[in-house]
Amino acid sequence: MASGLILATLGWLGWVGVSESKTYYHTVQELSTLDGSAARHRIRVGGDIQAGSIKRLPGRVDFVIEQEGHKLNVSYVGRDPLPDTFMDGAQALVEGKKMPDGHFVAEQVQAKCASKYEAVPGQKKPGDASPEQRPAPPASGKS
Repeated sequence: MASGLILATLGWLGWVGVSESKTYYHTVQELSTLDGSAARHRIRVGGDIQAGSIKRLPGRVDFVIEQEGHKLNVSYVGRDPLPDTFMDGAQALVEGKKMPDGHFVAEQVQAKCASKYEAVPGQKKPGDASPEQRPAPPASGKS
């Protein structure tokens, strides 16, 4: 009987742990349609950081992400420092919860700046060489 109780307790703890750690991805547009229990789950949302929207305040960083013409106000309250690529125009993925007023409170932020890793317009990509710049094939050594 005691081992049955222990197994049942461990099973329940496992189920609760898995349920609480689930994170659902939604678009910015979909967030406005969420209600009930769907709005209370952990959510991931991605978009571009709106230029000029980053405001560093005591205990949080507020910013706006845009996706397909829709905007979402976000407050980052996590403990980890924001990534170096967190800047205007960068792509961001935020994870947290939607508040009843529509505001999003993020506990994690990932950011990447795609333009940082692209070639400057008009410049060749690494490894691309014109036929004149390509090295000649090695000589076979036969005469």
